[in-house]
Amino acid sequence: MTVLGAVFRPQLPPERLREVVRAADAAGLEELWLWEDCFLESGIATAAAALAWSERLRVGVGLLPVPLRNVALTSMEAATLHRLFPGRVALGVGHGVQDWMGQVGARVESPLTLLREHLAAMRALLSGERVTVDGRYVKLEDVALDWPPTTAPPVLAGATGPRSLRLTGEAADGTILDASVAPDGVRMACRLVDEGRAAAGRTGLHEIVVYLHTATGPGAEDRLRGELERSGKAPGGDLGVAGDAGSVAKAVQRLVDAGADTVVLQPTADEPAPEDFVRFVAEEVRPLVPRAAART
Repeated sequence: MTVLGAVFRPQLPPERLREVVRAADAAGLEELWLWEDCFLESGIATAAAALAWSERLRVGVGLLPVPLRNVALTSMEAATLHRLFPGRVALGVGHGVQDWMGQVGARVESPLTLLREHLAAMRALLSGERVTVDGRYVKLEDVALDWPPTTAPPVLAGATGPRSLRLTGEAADGTILDASVAPDGVRMACRLVDEGRAAAGRTGLHEIVVYLHTATGPGAEDRLRGELERSGKAPGGDLGVAGDAGSVAKAVQRLVDAGADTVVLQPTADEPAPEDFVRFVAEEVRPLVPRAAART
């Protein structure tokens, strides 16, 4: 089915998270997504808090930058969350913003190689395997998790360029596309992901998660325009939507028609009422979005 989510943006102070989570849970929002952007908020810490403060909300992190993270630690944290909150966790990994990685001395010569090695090791560890690997960046010697998840969870990966998109099809269980991707770009991304899956002989579900710039309420068009300009994008076109629930639902449907399984509505950084935003997504937009079949 088509899943609808919303983002708690890390431009908000961490202490705002609790009330947004409670509003989302009470309103019946399906998924709340978090970011690990430098140098704002930790993805794992906020995810654990959000999961503990809610009863049924699924919490995603999109994404964890692998240059910052040893794969054994990432897998330990992921396994712990999946054991504590089974069926309610979605974790994505990715290259990270290269300038930020350089700021902390973590930038690597080949981000693609690192992501490939990290995905292979993380998926193996979360499957309960004992792993020894001597890669270019990932090095493990006889490592196994004492408490792996009871069922191997999907590991998602973020990507933008063609080689990274093919890699997510080959080595990840789902792909996360940021809000800079319009419907035509989603179609192209799905084709590249499918090329990677075919090359690796992968079958079964591969979730496509797409963010969508969204603004509603008073001043929505101005806020969306400012958000796109700050992102270096020209206002207009299909890179965002401002308006009521009907307008937003139509924009969501365009992404679903292009291949998205999950659409995550991304409020502007200056959204004045994040609690109201998650209620809007759950109570007003969700009923207007058909629950279509997922891609396989």
